[in-house]
Amino acid sequence: MEEVNFKKIESKWQKAWELKKIFEVKKNSKEEKYYVLVMFPYPSGNGLHMGHALNYVIGDILARYKKMQGFNVLHPMGYDALGLPAENAAIKAGTRPQEYTNNAIKNYIKQQKELGISYDWSRMVNTADPNYYKWDQWIFLKMLEKNLAHQKESDVNWCPKCDTVLANEQVQNGKCWRHEDTEVEIKNLKQWYFKITDYADELYTSIDKLDGWPEKTKAMQKNWIGKSHGVDIYFKLENSDKVLPTFTTRCDTTYSVTFLAVAPESPLIPELVAGTEYEKPAKDFIEKVKKQTLIDRANQEKEKQGVFTGKYAINPLNNEKIPIYISNFVLMYGSGVVMCDAHDKRDFRFARKYKIPLKFVISKDGKKIDPKDFDDAFTDDGILFNSGEFSGMDNRKALPKMADYIEKKGFGKKIINFRLKDWGISRQRYWGLRFQLYTVKNVVLFLFLKKTYL
Repeated sequence: MEEVNFKKIESKWQKAWELKKIFEVKKNSKEEKYYVLVMFPYPSGNGLHMGHALNYVIGDILARYKKMQGFNVLHPMGYDALGLPAENAAIKAGTRPQEYTNNAIKNYIKQQKELGISYDWSRMVNTADPNYYKWDQWIFLKMLEKNLAHQKESDVNWCPKCDTVLANEQVQNGKCWRHEDTEVEIKNLKQWYFKITDYADELYTSIDKLDGWPEKTKAMQKNWIGKSHGVDIYFKLENSDKVLPTFTTRCDTTYSVTFLAVAPESPLIPELVAGTEYEKPAKDFIEKVKKQTLIDRANQEKEKQGVFTGKYAINPLNNEKIPIYISNFVLMYGSGVVMCDAHDKRDFRFARKYKIPLKFVISKDGKKIDPKDFDDAFTDDGILFNSGEFSGMDNRKALPKMADYIEKKGFGKKIINFRLKDWGISRQRYWGLRFQLYTVKNVVLFLFLKKTYL
Protein backbone atom coordinates (compact mmCIF):
# COMPACT_ATOMS: atom_id res chain seq x y z
CA MET A 1 0.00 0.00 0.00
CA GLU A 2 1.40 3.37 -1.03
CA GLU A 3 2.12 5.75 1.86
CA VAL A 4 0.22 9.04 1.65
CA ASN A 5 2.41 12.15 1.94
CA PHE A 6 -0.03 14.46 3.70
CA LYS A 7 2.52 17.24 4.05
CA LYS A 8 3.07 17.32 0.29
CA ILE A 9 -0.67 17.33 -0.43
CA GLU A 10 -1.33 20.08 2.11
CA SER A 11 1.47 22.22 0.76
CA LYS A 12 0.30 21.78 -2.84
CA TRP A 13 -3.27 22.89 -2.19
CA GLN A 14 -2.38 25.65 0.23
CA LYS A 15 -0.16 27.19 -2.46
CA ALA A 16 -2.96 26.82 -5.01
CA TRP A 17 -5.45 28.52 -2.70
CA GLU A 18 -3.04 31.37 -2.10
CA LEU A 19 -2.19 31.88 -5.80
CA LYS A 20 -5.86 31.89 -6.84
CA LYS A 21 -6.88 34.00 -3.80
CA ILE A 22 -9.97 31.84 -3.40
CA PHE A 23 -10.55 32.94 0.22
CA GLU A 24 -10.38 36.67 -0.50
CA VAL A 25 -13.77 38.31 -0.19
CA LYS A 26 -15.32 39.37 -3.50
CA LYS A 27 -15.85 43.08 -3.94
CA ASN A 28 -19.22 44.32 -5.20
CA SER A 29 -20.52 40.75 -5.33
CA LYS A 30 -24.24 40.03 -5.62
CA GLU A 31 -23.83 36.95 -3.42
CA GLU A 32 -25.33 37.09 0.04
CA LYS A 33 -22.76 38.25 2.59
CA TYR A 34 -21.62 36.22 5.60
CA TYR A 35 -19.11 37.31 8.26
CA VAL A 36 -17.14 34.76 10.35
CA LEU A 37 -14.89 36.18 13.07
CA VAL A 38 -13.06 34.10 15.66
CA MET A 39 -11.45 35.96 18.56
CA PHE A 40 -7.99 37.27 17.70
CA PRO A 41 -5.06 35.75 19.62
CA TYR A 42 -2.53 37.64 21.73
CA PRO A 43 0.80 37.14 19.91
CA SER A 44 2.58 36.73 23.25
CA GLY A 45 3.75 33.13 23.11
CA ASN A 46 6.10 31.02 21.03
CA GLY A 47 3.24 30.11 18.72
CA LEU A 48 -0.18 28.53 18.51
CA HIS A 49 -1.32 26.05 21.15
CA MET A 50 -4.01 23.38 20.84
CA GLY A 51 -6.66 25.74 22.22
CA HIS A 52 -5.98 28.10 19.31
CA ALA A 53 -6.13 25.23 16.82
CA LEU A 54 -9.45 24.01 18.23
CA ASN A 55 -11.13 27.44 18.02
CA TYR A 56 -9.80 28.36 14.60
CA VAL A 57 -10.66 25.00 13.03
CA ILE A 58 -14.25 25.32 14.29
CA GLY A 59 -14.48 28.81 12.77
CA ASP A 60 -12.95 27.50 9.54
CA ILE A 61 -15.55 24.73 9.27
CA LEU A 62 -18.33 27.32 9.47
CA ALA A 63 -16.65 29.64 6.95
CA ARG A 64 -16.09 26.83 4.43
CA TYR A 65 -19.62 25.51 4.90
CA LYS A 66 -21.10 28.95 4.17
CA LYS A 67 -18.81 29.41 1.17
CA MET A 68 -19.98 26.08 -0.25
CA GLN A 69 -23.57 27.29 0.20
CA GLY A 70 -22.79 30.22 -2.11
CA PHE A 71 -22.22 33.01 0.42
CA ASN A 72 -19.63 35.76 -0.08
CA VAL A 73 -17.75 34.96 3.13
CA LEU A 74 -15.57 37.46 4.98
CA HIS A 75 -13.30 35.38 7.24
CA PRO A 76 -10.47 37.60 8.54
CA MET A 77 -7.64 37.05 11.00
CA GLY A 78 -5.84 39.56 13.17
CA TYR A 79 -3.74 39.96 16.28
CA ASP A 80 -4.77 41.73 19.47
CA ALA A 81 -1.18 42.80 19.76
CA LEU A 82 -1.10 46.03 21.75
CA GLY A 83 -1.58 44.82 25.30
CA LEU A 84 -0.18 43.64 28.59
CA PRO A 85 0.46 39.99 27.54
CA ALA A 86 2.65 41.19 24.67
CA GLU A 87 4.54 43.54 26.98
CA ASN A 88 5.12 40.80 29.55
CA ALA A 89 6.35 38.40 26.89
CA ALA A 90 8.75 41.02 25.51
CA ILE A 91 10.12 41.76 28.98
CA LYS A 92 10.66 38.05 29.59
CA ALA A 93 12.45 37.71 26.25
CA GLY A 94 14.57 40.80 26.91
CA THR A 95 13.51 42.64 23.77
CA ARG A 96 11.34 45.58 22.75
CA PRO A 97 7.57 44.90 22.64
CA GLN A 98 7.22 46.03 19.02
CA GLU A 99 10.07 43.81 17.81
CA TYR A 100 8.88 40.81 19.82
CA THR A 101 5.28 41.20 18.68
CA ASN A 102 6.07 41.57 14.98
CA ASN A 103 8.22 38.42 15.08
CA ALA A 104 5.51 36.56 17.01
CA ILE A 105 2.88 37.57 14.44
CA LYS A 106 5.01 36.24 11.59
CA ASN A 107 5.28 32.90 13.38
CA TYR A 108 1.53 32.81 14.10
CA ILE A 109 0.74 33.50 10.42
CA LYS A 110 3.11 30.73 9.30
CA GLN A 111 1.46 28.20 11.63
CA GLN A 112 -2.08 29.27 10.75
CA LYS A 113 -1.33 28.94 7.05
CA GLU A 114 0.07 25.46 7.71
CA LEU A 115 -3.27 24.57 9.29
CA GLY A 116 -4.88 25.48 5.97
CA ILE A 117 -7.49 27.79 7.46
CA SER A 118 -9.53 29.78 4.94
CA TYR A 119 -8.59 33.29 6.03
CA ASP A 120 -8.70 36.32 3.79
CA TRP A 121 -5.14 37.42 4.57
CA SER A 122 -5.63 40.65 2.62
CA ARG A 123 -7.78 41.80 5.55
CA MET A 124 -5.29 40.86 8.27
CA VAL A 125 -5.40 43.26 11.25
CA ASN A 126 -2.58 44.14 13.66
CA THR A 127 -3.86 46.28 16.54
CA ALA A 128 -0.27 47.41 17.29
CA ASP A 129 0.00 49.04 13.87
CA PRO A 130 -0.24 52.87 14.10
CA ASN A 131 -2.51 52.83 11.04
CA TYR A 132 -4.95 50.79 13.14
CA TYR A 133 -4.73 52.26 16.63
CA LYS A 134 -4.82 55.86 15.41
CA TRP A 135 -8.56 55.23 15.08
CA ASP A 136 -8.70 54.06 18.70
CA GLN A 137 -7.15 57.40 19.61
CA TRP A 138 -9.50 59.31 17.32
CA ILE A 139 -12.56 57.68 18.89
CA PHE A 140 -11.20 58.36 22.38
CA LEU A 141 -10.76 62.06 21.53
CA LYS A 142 -14.34 62.17 20.24
CA MET A 143 -15.53 60.65 23.52
CA LEU A 144 -13.51 63.31 25.35
CA GLU A 145 -15.12 66.08 23.30
CA LYS A 146 -18.57 64.78 24.28
CA ASN A 147 -17.61 64.65 28.01
CA LEU A 148 -17.95 60.86 27.92
CA ALA A 149 -14.32 60.31 28.94
CA HIS A 150 -13.04 61.64 32.25
CA GLN A 151 -10.38 61.11 34.90
CA LYS A 152 -10.85 60.41 38.58
CA GLU A 153 -9.02 58.69 41.41
CA SER A 154 -10.20 55.22 42.36
CA ASP A 155 -9.08 51.98 43.94
CA VAL A 156 -7.72 49.44 41.47
CA ASN A 157 -6.17 45.99 41.51
CA TRP A 158 -2.40 46.30 41.13
CA CYS A 159 0.15 43.59 40.32
CA PRO A 160 3.61 44.71 41.47
CA LYS A 161 5.28 42.20 39.14
CA CYS A 162 3.27 43.26 36.06
CA ASP A 163 3.62 46.85 37.29
CA THR A 164 0.13 47.68 36.07
CA VAL A 165 -3.61 47.64 36.79
CA LEU A 166 -5.55 44.36 36.55
CA ALA A 167 -9.21 43.85 35.77
CA ASN A 168 -11.22 41.98 38.44
CA GLU A 169 -11.28 38.92 36.17
CA GLN A 170 -7.46 38.87 36.18
CA VAL A 171 -7.35 38.42 39.95
CA GLN A 172 -7.57 34.76 40.96
CA ASN A 173 -7.65 33.84 44.65
CA GLY A 174 -6.03 37.17 45.50
CA LYS A 175 -3.13 36.56 43.08
CA CYS A 176 -2.26 37.84 39.61
CA TRP A 177 -3.51 35.54 36.85
CA ARG A 178 -0.03 35.53 35.28
CA HIS A 179 2.01 35.44 38.49
CA GLU A 180 0.47 32.92 40.87
CA ASP A 181 3.06 33.76 43.53
CA THR A 182 2.25 37.49 43.51
CA GLU A 183 -0.34 39.02 45.84
CA VAL A 184 -2.51 41.64 44.16
CA GLU A 185 -2.54 44.99 45.97
CA ILE A 186 -5.18 47.72 46.04
CA LYS A 187 -3.90 51.12 44.93
CA ASN A 188 -5.60 54.47 44.65
CA LEU A 189 -4.70 55.86 41.23
CA LYS A 190 -5.95 58.48 38.81
CA GLN A 191 -7.67 56.58 36.02
CA TRP A 192 -9.46 57.23 32.73
CA TYR A 193 -13.14 56.30 32.63
CA PHE A 194 -15.93 56.16 30.08
CA LYS A 195 -19.26 57.50 31.39
CA ILE A 196 -21.34 54.45 30.59
CA THR A 197 -23.49 55.31 33.62
CA ASP A 198 -25.10 58.03 31.46
CA TYR A 199 -26.70 55.16 29.54
CA ALA A 200 -27.43 52.81 32.46
CA ASP A 201 -31.22 53.00 32.28
CA GLU A 202 -31.29 52.84 28.46
CA LEU A 203 -29.01 49.78 28.54
CA TYR A 204 -31.18 48.11 31.17
CA THR A 205 -34.53 48.64 29.46
CA SER A 206 -33.15 47.73 26.02
CA ILE A 207 -32.18 44.22 27.15
CA ASP A 208 -35.81 43.13 26.76
CA LYS A 209 -35.61 44.06 23.06
CA LEU A 210 -32.83 41.54 22.39
CA ASP A 211 -34.85 38.96 20.49
CA GLY A 212 -33.23 35.56 20.24
CA TRP A 213 -30.89 36.06 23.20
CA PRO A 214 -30.98 33.31 25.87
CA GLU A 215 -32.99 34.37 28.92
CA LYS A 216 -30.07 33.41 31.17
CA THR A 217 -27.76 35.78 29.29
CA LYS A 218 -30.28 38.62 29.48
CA ALA A 219 -30.70 38.02 33.22
CA MET A 220 -26.93 38.16 33.69
CA GLN A 221 -26.77 41.46 31.80
CA LYS A 222 -29.56 42.94 33.91
CA ASN A 223 -27.82 41.79 37.08
CA TRP A 224 -24.56 43.36 35.90
CA ILE A 225 -26.29 46.73 35.32
CA GLY A 226 -28.15 46.21 38.60
CA LYS A 227 -31.06 48.64 38.57
CA SER A 228 -32.57 48.95 42.04
CA HIS A 229 -35.24 51.14 43.59
CA GLY A 230 -34.47 52.18 47.13
CA VAL A 231 -34.05 54.95 49.66
CA ASP A 232 -31.13 57.06 50.81
CA ILE A 233 -31.70 57.20 54.58
CA TYR A 234 -30.05 60.08 56.44
CA PHE A 235 -28.27 58.98 59.61
CA LYS A 236 -26.87 61.95 61.54
CA LEU A 237 -23.43 61.83 63.09
CA GLU A 238 -23.90 62.17 66.87
CA ASN A 239 -23.24 65.69 68.23
CA SER A 240 -22.88 67.02 64.68
CA ASP A 241 -24.94 68.39 61.82
CA LYS A 242 -23.19 66.00 59.44
CA VAL A 243 -25.49 63.59 57.59
CA LEU A 244 -24.42 60.11 56.52
CA PRO A 245 -26.66 58.98 53.61
CA THR A 246 -26.99 55.20 53.33
CA PHE A 247 -28.68 53.60 50.32
CA THR A 248 -30.91 50.59 50.96
CA THR A 249 -33.47 48.58 49.05
CA ARG A 250 -34.74 47.24 52.38
CA CYS A 251 -36.04 50.22 54.30
CA ASP A 252 -38.46 47.77 56.00
CA THR A 253 -35.54 46.72 58.24
CA THR A 254 -34.52 50.26 59.27
CA TYR A 255 -35.94 49.83 62.79
CA SER A 256 -33.56 46.88 63.27
CA VAL A 257 -30.36 48.76 62.34
CA THR A 258 -27.77 48.44 65.14
CA PHE A 259 -24.61 49.74 63.42
CA LEU A 260 -23.27 51.53 60.35
CA ALA A 261 -20.30 50.29 58.31
CA VAL A 262 -18.00 52.58 56.34
CA ALA A 263 -15.74 51.69 53.40
CA PRO A 264 -12.01 51.82 54.27
CA GLU A 265 -11.51 54.15 51.28
CA SER A 266 -14.07 56.68 52.53
CA PRO A 267 -12.81 60.28 52.91
CA LEU A 268 -15.08 60.42 55.97
CA ILE A 269 -12.75 58.26 58.07
CA PRO A 270 -10.04 60.84 58.94
CA GLU A 271 -12.77 63.12 60.26
CA LEU A 272 -14.17 60.30 62.41
CA VAL A 273 -10.90 59.16 64.02
CA ALA A 274 -8.52 62.15 63.89
CA GLY A 275 -6.78 62.81 67.21
CA THR A 276 -8.45 59.89 68.98
CA GLU A 277 -7.29 56.53 70.30
CA TYR A 278 -9.01 54.96 67.28
CA GLU A 279 -6.83 56.74 64.71
CA LYS A 280 -3.90 54.28 64.65
CA PRO A 281 -6.05 51.09 64.63
CA ALA A 282 -8.07 52.62 61.78
CA LYS A 283 -4.93 53.42 59.74
CA ASP A 284 -3.46 49.97 60.38
CA PHE A 285 -6.71 48.32 59.32
CA ILE A 286 -6.93 50.40 56.13
CA GLU A 287 -3.38 49.37 55.17
CA LYS A 288 -4.33 45.74 55.75
CA VAL A 289 -7.42 46.05 53.54
CA LYS A 290 -5.33 47.51 50.69
CA LYS A 291 -3.83 44.03 50.25
CA GLN A 292 -7.26 42.44 49.83
CA THR A 293 -8.95 42.19 46.44
CA LEU A 294 -12.30 43.82 45.73
CA ILE A 295 -13.66 40.40 44.76
CA ASP A 296 -12.73 38.87 48.12
CA ARG A 297 -14.13 41.84 49.99
CA ALA A 298 -17.48 41.49 48.20
CA ASN A 299 -17.59 37.71 48.63
CA GLN A 300 -20.39 36.86 51.09
CA GLU A 301 -18.58 33.74 52.31
CA LYS A 302 -15.26 35.43 53.14
CA GLU A 303 -14.80 36.41 56.77
CA LYS A 304 -15.53 40.09 57.32
CA GLN A 305 -13.27 42.36 59.35
CA GLY A 306 -13.54 45.80 60.84
CA VAL A 307 -12.58 48.33 63.53
CA PHE A 308 -14.67 50.70 65.66
CA THR A 309 -14.30 54.42 64.90
CA GLY A 310 -15.33 55.57 68.38
CA LYS A 311 -18.22 57.50 66.81
CA TYR A 312 -21.98 56.99 66.78
CA ALA A 313 -24.85 57.85 64.44
CA ILE A 314 -28.54 58.46 65.13
CA ASN A 315 -31.19 56.32 63.45
CA PRO A 316 -33.78 58.87 62.22
CA LEU A 317 -36.71 56.46 62.59
CA ASN A 318 -36.28 55.62 66.27
CA ASN A 319 -33.54 58.05 67.46
CA GLU A 320 -31.37 55.18 68.66
CA LYS A 321 -27.62 55.72 68.94
CA ILE A 322 -25.66 53.16 66.93
CA PRO A 323 -21.86 52.61 66.54
CA ILE A 324 -19.95 53.28 63.33
CA TYR A 325 -17.41 50.68 62.15
CA ILE A 326 -14.92 50.63 59.30
CA SER A 327 -15.35 47.33 57.48
CA ASN A 328 -13.70 45.59 54.54
CA PHE A 329 -17.05 44.36 53.20
CA VAL A 330 -18.13 47.90 52.31
CA LEU A 331 -16.94 49.10 48.90
CA MET A 332 -16.67 52.74 47.92
CA TYR A 333 -19.92 52.99 45.97
CA GLY A 334 -22.21 55.95 46.57
CA SER A 335 -21.52 57.39 50.01
CA GLY A 336 -19.49 54.36 51.09
CA VAL A 337 -21.71 53.98 54.18
CA VAL A 338 -24.19 51.14 54.70
CA MET A 339 -26.75 50.44 57.41
CA CYS A 340 -26.46 47.00 59.02
CA ASP A 341 -29.01 44.80 60.74
CA ALA A 342 -29.89 41.26 61.82
CA HIS A 343 -31.83 40.50 58.61
CA ASP A 344 -28.66 40.30 56.51
CA LYS A 345 -26.28 37.33 56.89
CA ARG A 346 -23.14 39.39 56.37
CA ASP A 347 -24.23 42.01 58.91
CA PHE A 348 -25.38 39.38 61.40
CA ARG A 349 -22.05 37.52 61.34
CA PHE A 350 -20.04 40.73 61.58
CA ALA A 351 -22.07 41.86 64.59
CA ARG A 352 -21.62 38.51 66.32
CA LYS A 353 -17.87 38.64 65.71
CA TYR A 354 -17.52 42.15 67.20
CA LYS A 355 -20.18 41.69 69.90
CA ILE A 356 -22.50 44.35 68.48
CA PRO A 357 -26.12 44.06 69.74
CA LEU A 358 -28.64 42.69 67.24
CA LYS A 359 -32.40 42.81 66.96
CA PHE A 360 -35.08 41.50 64.65
CA VAL A 361 -38.15 43.38 63.38
CA ILE A 362 -39.57 40.66 61.11
CA SER A 363 -40.91 37.23 62.04
CA LYS A 364 -43.13 34.70 60.30
CA ASP A 365 -46.21 35.63 62.37
CA GLY A 366 -45.32 39.09 63.71
CA LYS A 367 -44.51 37.77 67.19
CA LYS A 368 -41.29 39.04 68.72
CA ILE A 369 -38.21 36.88 68.20
CA ASP A 370 -34.75 37.34 69.73
CA PRO A 371 -31.46 37.02 67.78
CA LYS A 372 -30.01 35.25 70.84
CA ASP A 373 -32.13 32.25 69.83
CA PHE A 374 -30.69 32.20 66.29
CA ASP A 375 -27.34 31.17 64.82
CA ASP A 376 -27.76 33.31 61.73
CA ALA A 377 -29.79 36.12 60.19
CA PHE A 378 -33.54 35.90 59.66
CA THR A 379 -33.80 36.56 55.93
CA ASP A 380 -37.35 35.35 55.21
CA ASP A 381 -40.27 37.67 54.54
CA GLY A 382 -42.90 37.96 57.24
CA ILE A 383 -44.75 40.36 59.51
CA LEU A 384 -43.19 43.47 61.04
CA PHE A 385 -42.97 44.09 64.80
CA ASN A 386 -41.26 46.85 66.82
CA SER A 387 -41.51 49.00 63.68
CA GLY A 388 -43.64 51.92 64.82
CA GLU A 389 -46.87 52.41 62.92
CA PHE A 390 -45.85 49.69 60.45
CA SER A 391 -45.92 46.91 63.04
CA GLY A 392 -48.30 44.13 62.06
CA MET A 393 -47.87 44.74 58.33
CA ASP A 394 -46.43 42.30 55.78
CA ASN A 395 -42.87 43.57 55.33
CA ARG A 396 -43.01 43.55 51.50
CA LYS A 397 -46.27 45.47 51.43
CA ALA A 398 -44.85 47.88 53.98
CA LEU A 399 -41.74 48.65 51.87
CA PRO A 400 -43.25 51.33 49.56
CA LYS A 401 -45.26 52.81 52.43
CA MET A 402 -42.15 53.12 54.58
CA ALA A 403 -40.23 54.67 51.67
CA ASP A 404 -42.98 57.29 51.29
CA TYR A 405 -42.97 57.91 55.06
CA ILE A 406 -39.18 58.34 55.21
CA GLU A 407 -39.22 60.82 52.32
CA LYS A 408 -42.22 62.75 53.69
CA LYS A 409 -40.60 63.11 57.11
CA GLY A 410 -37.31 64.30 55.58
CA PHE A 411 -35.48 61.25 56.93
CA GLY A 412 -34.30 60.34 53.45
CA LYS A 413 -35.13 60.30 49.76
CA LYS A 414 -36.37 57.68 47.29
CA ILE A 415 -33.85 57.09 44.51
CA ILE A 416 -32.96 54.65 41.74
CA ASN A 417 -29.43 53.21 41.88
CA PHE A 418 -27.41 51.18 39.43
CA ARG A 419 -24.70 48.66 40.17
CA LEU A 420 -23.10 49.66 36.88
CA LYS A 421 -20.15 52.01 37.34
CA ASP A 422 -18.20 54.09 34.89
CA TRP A 423 -15.87 51.91 32.87
CA GLY A 424 -12.22 52.10 33.95
CA ILE A 425 -10.12 51.86 30.77
CA SER A 426 -6.56 52.53 31.98
CA ARG A 427 -4.43 49.42 31.59
CA GLN A 428 -1.08 49.53 29.81
CA ARG A 429 2.30 50.80 30.96
CA TYR A 430 4.30 52.33 28.15
CA TRP A 431 3.79 50.79 24.71
CA GLY A 432 1.26 52.41 22.41
CA LEU A 433 -2.09 53.38 23.88
CA ARG A 434 -2.39 54.25 27.55
CA PHE A 435 -5.78 52.55 27.69
CA GLN A 436 -7.41 49.33 26.59
CA LEU A 437 -10.72 49.74 24.81
CA TYR A 438 -12.25 46.45 23.76
CA THR A 439 -15.48 47.98 22.52
CA VAL A 440 -13.61 50.73 20.68
CA LYS A 441 -11.36 48.06 19.17
CA ASN A 442 -14.42 46.23 17.90
CA VAL A 443 -15.75 49.42 16.32
CA VAL A 444 -12.39 50.09 14.66
CA LEU A 445 -12.19 46.48 13.49
CA PHE A 446 -15.63 46.76 11.90
CA LEU A 447 -14.64 49.97 10.07
CA PHE A 448 -11.32 48.45 9.04
CA LEU A 449 -12.91 45.37 7.53
CA LYS A 450 -15.86 47.19 6.06
CA LYS A 451 -14.09 48.81 3.08
CA THR A 452 -16.06 47.81 -0.02
CA TYR A 453 -17.42 44.60 1.45
CA LEU A 454 -20.41 46.04 3.27
